[in-house]
Amino acid sequence: MKRLSIFVLGLALLAAAGCGDTTKESAEVAMEPAPLLDRELFFGDPEISGSQLSPDGKWMSFIKPYEGTRNIWVKAADAPFDSAKPVTADDRPVPGYFWSRDSAYILYVQDKDGDENYHVWAVDPAGEAADKGVPAARNLTPVDGVRAQIYSVPKNVPEVMLVGMNDRDPRFHDIYKVDIASGERVLIRQNDEGVGYWMFDLEGELRLAYRQLPDGGTELLRVDMQGLEQIITCTYEEDITPVGFHKDRRHVYIQTNKGERDLSEFMMMDVETGELTFIEKDPENEVDFGNPIFHPDTDELMATTYVGDRVRVYPKTKEAEKLWASLQKALPEGEIGVSSMARDMSKMLVSVSSDVDPGSVYLFDTATGKAELQYRSRPELPAGDLAHMKPVSFSARDGMKIHGYLTVPKGMEAKNLPVVMYIHGGPWARDYWGYDPYAQFLANRGYAVMQVNYRSSTGYGKNYMNAGNREWGIGSMQHDISDAVQWLKDEGIADPARVGIFGGSYGGYATLAGVTFTPDLYACGVPYVGPSNLITLIDSFPEYWKPFLEGSWYKKVGNPEIEADRQDLIARSPLFHCEQIKAPLLVVHGANDPRVKQHESDQIVVALRQKDKPVEYVVAPDEGHGFRAPNNRKALAVAMERFLAKHLHGRVQEDVLPETQARLDEITVDVKAVEVTTPDEG
Repeated sequence: MKRLSIFVLGLALLAAAGCGDTTKESAEVAMEPAPLLDRELFFGDPEISGSQLSPDGKWMSFIKPYEGTRNIWVKAADAPFDSAKPVTADDRPVPGYFWSRDSAYILYVQDKDGDENYHVWAVDPAGEAADKGVPAARNLTPVDGVRAQIYSVPKNVPEVMLVGMNDRDPRFHDIYKVDIASGERVLIRQNDEGVGYWMFDLEGELRLAYRQLPDGGTELLRVDMQGLEQIITCTYEEDITPVGFHKDRRHVYIQTNKGERDLSEFMMMDVETGELTFIEKDPENEVDFGNPIFHPDTDELMATTYVGDRVRVYPKTKEAEKLWASLQKALPEGEIGVSSMARDMSKMLVSVSSDVDPGSVYLFDTATGKAELQYRSRPELPAGDLAHMKPVSFSARDGMKIHGYLTVPKGMEAKNLPVVMYIHGGPWARDYWGYDPYAQFLANRGYAVMQVNYRSSTGYGKNYMNAGNREWGIGSMQHDISDAVQWLKDEGIADPARVGIFGGSYGGYATLAGVTFTPDLYACGVPYVGPSNLITLIDSFPEYWKPFLEGSWYKKVGNPEIEADRQDLIARSPLFHCEQIKAPLLVVHGANDPRVKQHESDQIVVALRQKDKPVEYVVAPDEGHGFRAPNNRKALAVAMERFLAKHLHGRVQEDVLPETQARLDEITVDVKAVEVTTPDEG
């Protein structure tokens, strides 16, 4: 629910380009390649990140390594960082956390080695240190094999949370009221209606249910004493997403592209009548509605955001206009993001970032308009040696305008370069302008990096996204990536003989599809947690995905239970056509991945081995759908840069820390020993 991102703002401030000397000497200096940067700067843990203010504004929390793992620390908001104390000591990096409404507890989620069965934990930051020198944390959802969802932290009852748990039926989440202090959990609604998601108002009252229809469409239902009553529906090609309740409790903010709309619009819906009231759409008529920003205390709508090539923000109140002006005056140039604020808005934590800067965080005093630097997320990373990311667009073979981002190595002419096509996952997601560790790492190694928001990417309208339906692998989604390669060649940017492809999740599938169905296009590929067989992929999805499959995977990709679809999925699955692959592959997976099982990589590795195709394999036993632990991230970086340098002839850092090399040795799999297991066994 987008209301959960209430404190996440972005403000695009275009940095003025400096005027340089145009002499021949300065031009030659400008074309001097950037120094080779240590991979630790890109993939080691940042010293400090993820800071938040407590709602009362008295405390600041942040993520920092403790005993070698990213954990939560707390200090007084105005105290120095060396006074901070750790409050968690997990063995696995903490992926996310927030404060309770009354500032009494920190609530965080954690899974087991990447299995995504997240549990909700609570810790009292003022508690006495216990084991490992931190206060004792309590598991509020202590049921093995269950994925918890946080639905609501009511403003008027700060001591409780409303949590969904699929402990009774793995497909559906029942609703529990959880007392944060005691951990007592009370069932308040059993989900016998096949509801995919529940929504509460600002006072913690259950008001709405979101459910998929048999034809793949969705319905929004009112929850009352009589049960569920349908308010509005949409087809599988449309969307209606509740964003958050209005403070009057009768209306709910939504975004929708229902009907004739292409770009989604921001609207208000009367929960009793279903009547829709238009609020706004993109003033530039380019992209879907982005996010609303609400006042943390009054819940007044303060601003709206849109993401085109860059982030655009539109203040909605005089207070918001004054705030943006103050922020721009007090902070250096860059993209401004307000990540956290006190309930009375007296203090705010604000980041300033760019494509070459992962961000610096400031404590902003709204009364004085002054900003005080708190920390730089990666202070050792030299922004001046990083490469700028440029928004680009081109016409696909059918005339559709395709969007993307190009990063050209610092100090190198955009001509005849080795290229890495870096493909985002989802596929119903998108790439954004800003700092990306892989884009910068690869550019520093001498590669031009192309990120393509192929059709099916979100944000560019209903038609753009639905243009990718049933177009995986041998269709238009992959054609967009191939056409991007052709555009790079036509522009003279790419060396046609040195184009590689890399991506995770759907990007891993696109990597396999690229080297399979366009085998002469790529010199090598790195599929990262990528599906190789669309049938086994869909058949092995987690149970809690199944209530949504009809309107997503079955309609947009294919249903293996329908014979015509099954044959089409086989035609689009690289595994069944791997004899066409010519390019060497570095296959990467996490052993506990619940979305794309390791089986997907095992079977393509075995098939390639049997056909004497060149393939290398890396599997981290303590990871899931992507690597979170720094030792695994750094080991993968070593493997990737060696592999790409061998086949694309980019630069490589020769020295490797002994512990990083040892970890790479541990997670490198002997291809000859790989056996294909079933998804359940793997």
